[in-house]
Formats: sequence, C-alpha cells, structure tokens
Amino acid sequence: MFTGIVTDIGTVEATEKQGDLHVRVSTAYEIAGIDLGASISCSGICLTVVDKGVGGGGVGEGGAGWVAFDVSGETISRTAPGMWASGRKLNLERALRLGDELGGHIVTGHVDGIGSVKSIEEVGGSHHVVIAAGPELAPYIAPKGSITIDGISLTVNSVHDTDAGVEFDVNIIPHTASVTTFGTLEAGQAVNLEIDVLARYLQRMESLRGKA
Repeated sequence: MFTGIVTDIGTVEATEKQGDLHVRVSTAYEIAGIDLGASISCSGICLTVVDKGVGGGGVGEGGAGWVAFDVSGETISRTAPGMWASGRKLNLERALRLGDELGGHIVTGHVDGIGSVKSIEEVGGSHHVVIAAGPELAPYIAPKGSITIDGISLTVNSVHDTDAGVEFDVNIIPHTASVTTFGTLEAGQAVNLEIDVLARYLQRMESLRGKA
C-alpha cells in the first residue's frame, strides 16, 4: 500500500532477461534499511525487491545504492511503453508503514490503464496538464476525485467525455515537478494510471445493484 507521495527519483541502470525482466534501479534510499522482499512503487507499479547493493557506477539521482526487481511480461504489457529502458527515470515510493502520514490517497500500485499527455500549459507558475484515457476508465474518474499518474497522487480538476474515452486535467505545482519525473513531462508521453480504489468498489457495487 502506498500514498502517491514520491520520495525519490530512481534511474533504470540495467535490464536483463532472466525469464522475467530483471531490472536494476539506482536510488538515494538508505540501502541498509531496505529488506529483500520489500515493496517499492516504481512510477505507480508495486514491485518486490529481489536484490540490492551499493556502488556500481550507476547514473542515478545522487544515491550510490541500487535495488533490483523482476518485472513480469504481464506487468510490462500493462505499463507505459519504454518505462523499463536503461536510463529511464522512475518515481519511487516505499510502502506505507503503520503510523505514517497519509499525505496523498490510498494507492495500491496496480496500474488500471495507460493514458497519454494531450497538452501541457503553464498557468501562474504551475502546469495545467490534460490527460486522455480510454473508455474503460471513464466511469472511475470524477472532478475533485483522486487519481495516480506515474505513481503521483493528484486531484482531478475537471472531466470531459469524448468519443475516444475520457479527458481530464490536473495541476502540477512547481514542488511536484521538482521532486518527480513530471519536471520533464512532455505532450504525447504515455503515463501509468491508477484509479481511486474507492471508485473501483463503488462502480462494482453499482454494477450489481438490483441483481441480488
């Protein structure tokens, strides 16, 4: 379980096909405090640490440490194209612990769909970002509701249904841009989307209404 509050930007140092894709990610996290088997959100995907270490001459954001994950073909097929390529920046968040502040919203680390950045416009120092998504996500996205984009907890400003699905917009404040990969976000970029877990259950309840 996560909150969508990014605490480090990691970098994919290397990948190796070992049945699943073995991915090594550099990080500024204190490696000694990360257990094998621990969960870390990587741009919105909950992955299990299968190896860790220090050194290695990586290209990370200042940390000498690294963690490694095995990424299944199923996960690769459901996440943004190119996100496991060497050199790719990833938003990292360690799993929520009992007593931690819930600063964002409840995030499971399970991607529900892939969206595309339609436009980015600077407004008063922040960036107004419009995301397009498919019709399967449209029932779960609501104005002033929560959504996770590449592992980042954000509030939906407005929603517009389209022939192709749905478009919604969010604001990225300068702080968020500076501590996440959104500092280099571009129009046309694919992003991982996770809907609010409460919306998922409410939609399921609504679909069963009257069937009992």
